Amino acid sequence: MGDRWHVEVDRGVCIGSGMCVNNAPGAFTLDTARQSHPLAPDSDANEGVLTAAEGCPVEAITITLLGSGETVFPPDE
Repeated sequence: MGDRWHVEVDRGVCIGSGMCVNNAPGAFTLDTARQSHPLAPDSDANEGVLTAAEGCPVEAITITLLGSGETVFPPDE
């Protein structure tokens, strides 16, 4: 069985660019205020979700491993 992720969007940081929806259309949606929301906050690891997080212009998307809470994205610097 593969990794399971918890995906969060910091709506205080999100600027509603829609890049996440473009990069992972089945994983994110924008609400009427153009704030991003993960459609399934807890899900199997997914390359599209990682691409969306990496492509977010303000790094509003955080991905952690379910269970351990270890950070997948953004990387520790």
